[in-house]
Amino acid sequence: MKKILGIFILLVSICVITTIMNPNFLNPFNVHNTLRWIGLFGVIGIGVSFVIISSGIDLSIGSVIALTGALLVQLLTAYNFSVPMALFTCMGLSLVIGVVHGLLITKLKLKPFIVTLCGLLIYRSLARLATDDQSIGFGNEYEGLRVLALGSVPLPGGYSIPFPFIIFLVLSIIAMILLNKTLYGRYLLALGRNEEAVRFSGINADRIVLISYVICSLMGGLAGILFTLDLNSVQPASSGNFYELYAIAAAVLGGCSLRGGEGSIIGVMIGTAILRVLTNSITLLHIPDYLEFAIIGIVILIGVSTDEVVRKYVSSKKVKA
Repeated sequence: MKKILGIFILLVSICVITTIMNPNFLNPFNVHNTLRWIGLFGVIGIGVSFVIISSGIDLSIGSVIALTGALLVQLLTAYNFSVPMALFTCMGLSLVIGVVHGLLITKLKLKPFIVTLCGLLIYRSLARLATDDQSIGFGNEYEGLRVLALGSVPLPGGYSIPFPFIIFLVLSIIAMILLNKTLYGRYLLALGRNEEAVRFSGINADRIVLISYVICSLMGGLAGILFTLDLNSVQPASSGNFYELYAIAAAVLGGCSLRGGEGSIIGVMIGTAILRVLTNSITLLHIPDYLEFAIIGIVILIGVSTDEVVRKYVSSKKVKA
């Protein structure tokens, strides 16, 4: 709880400082835009958190986004699939990718880093192959479908809540219930802390790991659909680039330990918000774009380092007591 409070204070501090330096931060359009991007990136943050809690990693999320986005456009525009069938096919592909990752890691005992790194390369290449390495889009069609990414719920004062943010909130609630109120969630946390003890307890650890990678890939597929609908196009060579790093950074900043066995969905939500608000602040304060990654990296490093120092201090106090 203290960790969540700490990153929440960091989020509020960034918002306050940015507002003081540029009041346009609270402009309805800017708030809407920021919430929309928080929702889009938050979806993949939720997915990767389950993998990290299992003490794994998934580097293929950005390429899954590109592949599912390219597939969606192709199915609707080139192959005349119905909207439900196209969406079902994209999510089905994401499901298959997650299953393949899980089986390679649990049955062949390959390292998650290697499996998902290969996935990053393979899925990106498949996306470029499927589109002949050309940018493709919907044009003026499927405006009704694009409401999923561009629609919003109006609020007083000209403000509004974008649909991607609402989707993110709904998925976050489901993820919280799954992680904190089900046997699977308890087993997942236990697995991340001590895999050997979980196996000796008679729990099917392989199934838990497989499910975590399926969840991550499904979130990547959903994000691919939403990003493509939001931008109205997909560029297979660049769509989703570095998005896996944003997702991992948000999860780690939100309290997910790369050692596994620790993390919370609320923390991931706040971590995602910090990254997107930081990006928005850099733009509003006219800070050069090339410093964006450096500033985000420094903030993450400070946040994670502070948390580690506090954790070690508390542990040493307990030992002395």
